Amino acid sequence: MSRFPRVTRRRAVTAAVVLVLLAAATVWAVLPERAAWTAQDLRITVRSGPGGDEPVELDARFLLPRDRSGKVPAVLLAHGFGGTKASVSSDAESLAERGYAVLTWTARGFGKSTGEIHLDSPDYEVKDAQRLLDWLAARPEVQTDATGDPRVGVVGGSYGGALALLLAGQDQRVDAIVPSITWNDLSHAFLPQSASTDATGVFKKGWAGVFFGGSAGGDNPACGRFAADVCATYLSMATTGVPDATSLALLRRSSPATVLDKIKAPTLLIQGAVDTLFPLSEADANAKGIAAAGTPVKVAWFTGGHDGGAGPGNDQDRVKFLTVQWLDHYLQGKGSTPSGDFTFSRVAGFSALDRDLVTNGYSTKAYPGLTGTGAADLALTGSAQPIANPPNGNPAAISALPGLGSRLSSLLSGNVATDVPGQHATFDTAPLTGAIEVAGSPTVRLRAASPTGEAVLFVKLYDLDQNGSPTLSAGLVAPVRLTGLPKDIAAAQPVTVTLPAIVRQLEPGHTLQVVVATSDQGFLTPVAPATYTVAIDGQLTLPTLVGTAIASPATLWWYALGALIVALLLGLTVLLLVRRARSRRRVTSVTAEYADTPLVVLGLRKAYDDGFVAVEEIGFTVERGQVVGLLGPNGAGKTTTLRVLMGLTKPTVGEIYVFGHRLVPGAQILSRVGALVEGPGFLPHLTGAQNLRAYWEATGRPWADARFEEALEIAGLGTSVHRRTKNYSHGMRQRLAIAQAMLGLPELLVLDEPTDGLDPPQIAEMRRVLQRYATDGRAVLVSSHLLAEVEQTCTHAVVVNKGRIVASGPVDDIVGESPSVAIEVTDVPAATEILSGLGVRSVTPDGASGLIVDMNGTPRAELVASLVRAGVGVDRVVPRRRLEDAFLALVGDNSRGSGDR
Repeated sequence: MSRFPRVTRRRAVTAAVVLVLLAAATVWAVLPERAAWTAQDLRITVRSGPGGDEPVELDARFLLPRDRSGKVPAVLLAHGFGGTKASVSSDAESLAERGYAVLTWTARGFGKSTGEIHLDSPDYEVKDAQRLLDWLAARPEVQTDATGDPRVGVVGGSYGGALALLLAGQDQRVDAIVPSITWNDLSHAFLPQSASTDATGVFKKGWAGVFFGGSAGGDNPACGRFAADVCATYLSMATTGVPDATSLALLRRSSPATVLDKIKAPTLLIQGAVDTLFPLSEADANAKGIAAAGTPVKVAWFTGGHDGGAGPGNDQDRVKFLTVQWLDHYLQGKGSTPSGDFTFSRVAGFSALDRDLVTNGYSTKAYPGLTGTGAADLALTGSAQPIANPPNGNPAAISALPGLGSRLSSLLSGNVATDVPGQHATFDTAPLTGAIEVAGSPTVRLRAASPTGEAVLFVKLYDLDQNGSPTLSAGLVAPVRLTGLPKDIAAAQPVTVTLPAIVRQLEPGHTLQVVVATSDQGFLTPVAPATYTVAIDGQLTLPTLVGTAIASPATLWWYALGALIVALLLGLTVLLLVRRARSRRRVTSVTAEYADTPLVVLGLRKAYDDGFVAVEEIGFTVERGQVVGLLGPNGAGKTTTLRVLMGLTKPTVGEIYVFGHRLVPGAQILSRVGALVEGPGFLPHLTGAQNLRAYWEATGRPWADARFEEALEIAGLGTSVHRRTKNYSHGMRQRLAIAQAMLGLPELLVLDEPTDGLDPPQIAEMRRVLQRYATDGRAVLVSSHLLAEVEQTCTHAVVVNKGRIVASGPVDDIVGESPSVAIEVTDVPAATEILSGLGVRSVTPDGASGLIVDMNGTPRAELVASLVRAGVGVDRVVPRRRLEDAFLALVGDNSRGSGDR
């Protein structure tokens, strides 16, 4: 498991505290140019099991802030299911840079750690983590509250999030926890029951298969490295669909629900609204259980989850800021107690590149749960209808599959009928007369009749636009198992069905449709065919919630209060229409001076309401045929500049032109720009080619325009593009991300750290990829901290320091003459002797076939000619790290520390 449509923006006046949330995004996102931490890879042997005497060896990594003074608090950082310590490496480094000692490890049964998987069992995985707390308490660098008691927070997503909750409930040494996208009760998560009955839930076979199919190795080919009792539980439920008492007890054993009343560590619960595995109801149950014990608890929802969602440059910024704010207060004593405000978000369309979902964030004074702060009751029409249960659940309706969610239709072919004719009933509302802000779990009252006395049904809520096109929010479905049913629908008693919580703005003119189906690809359904009759009584109830919008200070937001008189609302509406019309005119107009220039940045400044200035003043140009490197120390403003360029945030002052079009979020001209900013993200169960096709189809452009084969050839992916991305190395994921950015061969390519995580041969190939791309009038802007690669790859460079440009122009001009060169030769001893006789200052070995030569004024051509005349082959001659020298001369040893944005 991984961790971590369109609606109209509401313009709103925002609270100052929320401004800090978005302003702090860059603190987390920007990687340090020079590591502000040290890291040590370890093998830690711990003893756990029921008797505490079974050894397991954990593959771990321990990070410390480089410039710490005295002892520091620690963070135990857990990964998601199927991951390893490497899965959370970037988060570990960011936390270490922020002043924490960070211990991350590969859980038992995964990666290089030994042992079997017990699904976060208190006797195994939780005891493993307790022994890691012991290990931290013994470290001289870690702050302690008492002997053997480290000052420690636990952070984790999904599998790691449940571990954080279970550990806090089992060990009172934990001082704060931040669990995300995790479960409350595994028996409910894998056997959900959405009706107000006592019947057993419906087995979630799709996600369960991902769990058990994703554990390779071990002696049992059916269950990989799972413990025997866990394997037996899965096989039993997957076969019958109904758990026995032993299976339920095992699932409950690994459920935070069993320890919520024992958790004393302040808890920040983060849950995703795009999650068919662990929906918002799981966090809601955790929050209620922890709050009932009097423990401080805060809840945040974001537009992501196990089924994807907004990219890290959007809603994740808010989530990550809340995380460090929570840890800083409860572990370091920084800042006042985090407010009890509840923050949430909803999807507000697509970014200008159609790459990442754009989200709008909101806050309210208190967490409302899943019932909202209000309700909208909508009448449903439709008589009782017969629906057929297919034999063996085939064919089955397709609502959501693991990891795909509501994007499923476009990923498959774009025209898949998700509900099978004859197997579903529909009940519609009238067209909406106004917008409805839904945040929580809708409810309906369902009646059903069955000749067998039982039925398994799947209830869904579709949003139909004016053209009748349906959208199933996040692919969420309410499974219902009913027993004791009459044969005649007239005798059926209504049951209340609670649908999964959604966060969505419903548009005026749209129609809502409740669908009741007999099968679903993600769940196990009865084998025997049968025909049921279903009816909906009365109405659909939607929980509503209106929050204060979260925005950056560069955006003018207006909040239309419901209590204002109609005349004022009308005047405001007219004003907004005029502003939008002007904005459209600005977007479509072209500045002739820049019409043929890929990128022009003029007087860019980005300041935040708390006084922080991320970018003071930046201006540069990227011409056709250029590969331009954007360089600067940590906090110099590089990432902020790229975020403005991608429409992820707005500048306070300044303008950006792309081929003469002034850039605003959503500008059409950005279809001529390809980008990789803040890391790649792909669906693991699709091949590289399928991921690329899904991305392109989501843009709505014809497949022929993707120029798929050309992009693949430039990126150099070869046959690997037909492998599933879950089997990709980090380097292959980077190359696939580059290929995605290159689809359609956009005229301007913007890349943030494209060589991140690549090995030397891959870096060399990426160098050739970028140089090949900047041909035929195309251009590349690349941000990188690898100065030697920029020197060998880029034609031009822009050096930024403290939010200002300190140098720009051709790389050769910035570098100047080099006093030394790196030479690769076929005979090092002979070359050393020859060069030493030419009057050079020094000759120093550099690897197996290299030499560093301080030329002392000797022309480079004379060095090469002398070697060739003596029969020594010369493979390569380049200036030695001269861009690094020039860079340091321009910016010094500057860093603005962890407070940068």
